[in-house]
Parts: sequence; structure tokens; C-alpha cells
Amino acid sequence: MHLDLTTGDIKEQLKKLAIPASVGFFFHTMYNVTDTYFAGLISTQALSALTLSFSIFFMMIAFAGGMSEAVTALVGNALGKKDKDKASHIALNSLLFAFFLSLVLTLIGVSSTPFLMKVLGAQGAYLEESLAYINVILYGSVFFVFSFFINALLNSVGDTVSFRNILIFSSFVNIGLDYWFVFGGLGIEPLGVSGISMATVLTEFITMLYLFYKLKKTPLLDSTEGFYFDKEVFKELFKQGFPPSTNMVLMATGIFIITYFAAPFGKEVIAAFGIGMRIEQIIIMPTIGLNVAVLAIVAQNNGALQFSRIHETLKIALYYGGLISVVGMVFLLLGAEAFMGFFTDDIRVIEVGAVYLRIEAFILYSFVIIFVHLAMLQGIEKPGFIFYISIFRQILAPIILLLVFSYLGLGLIWIWLGIAFIVTFSAVVTWIYARKKLAEITP
Repeated sequence: MHLDLTTGDIKEQLKKLAIPASVGFFFHTMYNVTDTYFAGLISTQALSALTLSFSIFFMMIAFAGGMSEAVTALVGNALGKKDKDKASHIALNSLLFAFFLSLVLTLIGVSSTPFLMKVLGAQGAYLEESLAYINVILYGSVFFVFSFFINALLNSVGDTVSFRNILIFSSFVNIGLDYWFVFGGLGIEPLGVSGISMATVLTEFITMLYLFYKLKKTPLLDSTEGFYFDKEVFKELFKQGFPPSTNMVLMATGIFIITYFAAPFGKEVIAAFGIGMRIEQIIIMPTIGLNVAVLAIVAQNNGALQFSRIHETLKIALYYGGLISVVGMVFLLLGAEAFMGFFTDDIRVIEVGAVYLRIEAFILYSFVIIFVHLAMLQGIEKPGFIFYISIFRQILAPIILLLVFSYLGLGLIWIWLGIAFIVTFSAVVTWIYARKKLAEITP
């Protein structure tokens, strides 16, 4: 299957790519939601442990997600130029790249996690519970990395349906495995939080196998006999992938920073932040689907020098993103307590999480602006800005603002308000810069 995105109705192509991707990422997020739900059945401490673990795990695995965007961009541009041999060559080298990357991420993650957990204040049983979850995930990193890269290759040929289908299936499998591993039965002793991570790794393995099966049916793996290690492809993957990878790693680091400043307010606040992030992820799933669709469409049209279609893609994506944001805002403003109450009956956790969600409701369109324009920059092979805006949005601005708020003795709500301000300001800067770069390449 190879979908030519250089001709045809852009609205229909956006829908055809974004809707399956959104559904797929929704069910991928349901992994985290399911894990959070079962952790809540164990204890508030277990919920808090998952939140600490999530920030560290996301920091390690995000690099793979960013690198996979380079795969979509490079293969998509080759397909746009009708050079299928080059596309296949890049695809095969990207899989080798994924193997080495998974080894590096696993080693870094396993060696650094205990220290990072202690920085966040975990100790004693709290530390043990956090490590019991994250270590299993880290040893299974290879499955996550390959799933990212294989799905990126499928996206480059216009296939977002396979990812959707396997994630719908595996998310239900994950629910069953979570229940079985956490509470025990059929010869399995109750495993607690480590059972949650075992279920996630096993379902990710299933996902990887299915996506590879679908990849073998595409033209990208038609010619493997002439395969050779190409260091130039590795360099180009790193060059194109480093900025978005840094963006995602810094996003994870940003979560770590927020967690660090929120930790003194108590485990209930950490648990509330963890639940709030899961709910927020569900609400912005369609936006992530737009990101995937914009990257695929822009990459092919950039390769084909169809710049007017890139402009039209941005216009339509931002319109759809606006509609999505309005709907999401209504859900968050009206249903914050109900959403939080699904995961916990701890009144303090519900109250803190509801405030967080209502503030996030007002910056949903800012996320749309950022995601769509960064995808466009990646698609036209000008990803450098992603690194700089990420440094500002995820690291410098949060540290400066939250240090000031901490020094002034301001309450927890100022942490949430500060982050909202940073996201909004970053969206404005991203809009201006991305439009300038697109104008430079447009005849």
C-alpha cells in the first residue's frame, strides 16, 4: 500500500490519516489510563509511584518517538520524488538504527533511574514501588522503539489504519492482563505495580509483531537483497531526528521539572497530576492525529515541490484543530471532577486534579498550533527550531517561573497557571517562525 498524498482532496486525506491515527493514539493512551486505574485500586502511593515512573520512562522513550518522525519525513520525501529504491534503502537502515537506539536507551534508563527517583523524593517503600514498575518497562524498551519506527514507516506510505487496529485490540488485552497480573490467579501470584508494567510490555510486543507484519506488505521492504549499512542515512536520520527527539525528551524533562516542584505539596498532588495528564492526553488525541497527518502530507508534497498544498494543509488542519479544542474545553470545564473520580475516591486528589484540568482547558488550541506547525517544519526538512522552542518551553521558562513562584511562597495553582502561560506564549512564537520558514521556500 502506498497512498500518493501529492494529489487529491486535502480535506479527505487529512481525515483519512488523522482519524485512524487519533483512534490509535487514543487506545495507546488507554494503556496509561488502564495502568492508572489499576494503580488506584492498589493505593494512592501506587498512583504516585506511577506518576514518578512515567516522567522518567517518557524521558527515555521519547527520544525514539522523535527519531521516528525523521523516518516519516525522509521516506515521505523520497516517495514524493517517486524514488522508491531510496525510500526502501532508508527504511531498512532505519530499522537497524532502531535496534542500536533501543540498546542505548535501555542502558541509560536502567543505570540512571534510581538516582532520578531519589531526586524526586522517593525513598523506602515508595522508591521500591516506583522501581518495581519502571525497571520492567525499561527492559522492554526494544519493543517500544521498534513499534515507533515501524509505525513511522507505515505513516510515510499513508497507512495509519494498522496502528489503530492493533492498538484497539492490544488495549483490551492490556486490561485483561492488568487484572490478572495485579490480583493474581491461574497460577500467577499477585504482582502489584510490577504486574502493571509486565502487562504493558507484553502488549507492546504484540503490537510490534503486528506492525512489522503489515510493513512487510508495503513496497518499502520489497528489495532487501541489496541492503547495506549506510552511515550517511544514519547521519541524516540523526540530523532530522535530533530536534524532534529533543523536543519529546525535553517534554518528558518538563514533566519531571513540574513533578519536582509539585512534590513538596504531597503525594496526593503527584497522584492528581498523574491522573490529570492521562485525561489531558485523551482530550488532545485528535490533535496528535492531526500532527501525524500533517507530517505525512507535507513531507510528500515538499518532495514533489507542491508548496500550495502545504499551505492548504496547514489552513485545514488548524480549522479542524480549533473545532477539536472547543469540544475538549467543554468536556474539561464541565466534567473535571467526574473524570478525576473515575480513577480515585481520594477527595484531595480529585480537587487538585480538577483545578489542573480546568486551567488546561483554556490552552488546548495552543497545543494545536504547536503540534501542527512543528509537524510542518519537520515535513519541509527544517526541524532546527524544534530544539530551541523545546528548550524554552520545557526547561528554561518552567525552571525560572517555578523558582520565582517557590521563592515567593505562592500556592500550587500558580504552577498550573505558569505552565499555561508558557504554552500559550510558545504557540505564538512557533506560529510566527513556522510561517516565515514556509514563506522562504515558497516561490
